[in-house]
Amino acid sequence: MTQPLETIRRGAGESQKFIAGLIGVDVRTYQNKEKGITQFKQSEMFIIARHYNRPIDEIFSPLNFEKHED
Repeated sequence: MTQPLETIRRGAGESQKFIAGLIGVDVRTYQNKEKGITQFKQSEMFIIARHYNRPIDEIFSPLNFEKHED
């Protein structure tokens, strides 16, 4: 079952600032990635999946992260 990254992060009691630091980006950059405005790099996905001890596709499924263009 896939869960959005925000749900996983909040469930772990972690802030966006903490995860931004974990992957080495500015918190605003992370917020855009979590919202699906910009894409996560592959290396960032591996770091986050490892941190939460979950398969990458469980967190980063296309249904959870679609770039919305108007």
